[in-house]
Amino acid sequence: MKKNRTQTVLISILMITTLVLSACGGQGSAHIKGNSASSVSSGSASDHSSQGSGSAETDPSQTPGSSSSGGSDAPANFSALKKTGSMDRIYAECFAVDYYEGGFALITIQDEGRFLLIPEESSVPSGVPDDVTVLRRNPKNVYLAASSAMDYFRALGALDHVRLTSTKKEDWSLPEVVNALESGDMLYTGKYSTPDYEQILLEECEIAIESTMIHHSPKTKEQLELLGIPVLVDRSSYEPHPLGRMEWIRLYGLLLGCEAQASDFYDRQAALYDEVRSSLTETAESKKSVAFFYITTGGSANVRRPGDYISRMIELAGGEYIFSYLTGDGASASATQTIDLETFYAGAKDADIMIYSSSIGGAIDRTEQLIKKSALLADCKAVVNGDVWCADGSLYQQTTGTADMIREMNLILTGQADADSLRFFHKVN
Repeated sequence: MKKNRTQTVLISILMITTLVLSACGGQGSAHIKGNSASSVSSGSASDHSSQGSGSAETDPSQTPGSSSSGGSDAPANFSALKKTGSMDRIYAECFAVDYYEGGFALITIQDEGRFLLIPEESSVPSGVPDDVTVLRRNPKNVYLAASSAMDYFRALGALDHVRLTSTKKEDWSLPEVVNALESGDMLYTGKYSTPDYEQILLEECEIAIESTMIHHSPKTKEQLELLGIPVLVDRSSYEPHPLGRMEWIRLYGLLLGCEAQASDFYDRQAALYDEVRSSLTETAESKKSVAFFYITTGGSANVRRPGDYISRMIELAGGEYIFSYLTGDGASASATQTIDLETFYAGAKDADIMIYSSSIGGAIDRTEQLIKKSALLADCKAVVNGDVWCADGSLYQQTTGTADMIREMNLILTGQADADSLRFFHKVN
């Protein structure tokens, strides 16, 4: 108990000191980030304005996933890093990675800046530019405030790296995360905008992973950095292609030291999507129209915006999203739009298929439950024909299941779906 009180006092002193340093214009952390990158490009360490190839020129023996260089082999200066290749991204556009000798890597995230990833045992080179944040590979006690990124850790068997989360237990649909929170292996540390800084320091957090929501609370990000905790902002949700969103698992694999495992996982998932894409080119059937929605407690309809990853998955599965005429490009702060029921009915009454989202109002299993939400839906084509489906709530947190979701949507569209072939959807009878 005495030790805990001493730690609390020391942490309080540290927090006060960093706030004073901030007010005086001092730097409270070695992890400094200046101007953010406006677009993702590969570049050399010595000249960050130059463009890399973005091609698969990587020498596997020099990637961070296979190097074990120690501090004695680390280059003395940032400019001395020698580039060996770049990560060959397939769909992802919002991040880029350059590899360097000695197991170093330079990560660039669109609009968020650059990050120098160094091997666990290496020392930090001198001369690291102010706009480059230093990250150590294979971080422990991660503070994860980007809920969509949790599934990358789960798929890589690395949930034990995550110690803190900004999402409450009741808001998780991933069983492994719920179990970790119940057992105490993972802790809730407050809302992303008001985290428990004392707890974060006591848990010796080595990195904070935030969603772009952190830009609504810039002082929180600044405080974390002042306390010596580097902040990486995840922009996977801004990827124009759903498979690009899923490809961020390769970036997390690089961070966690299991890049080969991450690439293998991604390749297997991408192969599932390729199968669906190949089947679409072999058929000449007209596209079926799809309405994806839920009814709000206020009696309105919430639908996905055009270009959102859900509406994009419908299109990639061979369907036609019925509300593609709505404004929005999927890259806005809100991926959904609420419209009145009359407007929804006008657009959805002739849709071939309806998919009800259970993320907010809960799942439905019977048509009567849907009609109870709005009698107006009773004579919709999909309801009359018995082609109503329900999307499981885990659909939104299982980022790595994107290819499976597209495949299941394709089975629904082609009339091949049954209970045994579906994991993310079920038929509404």
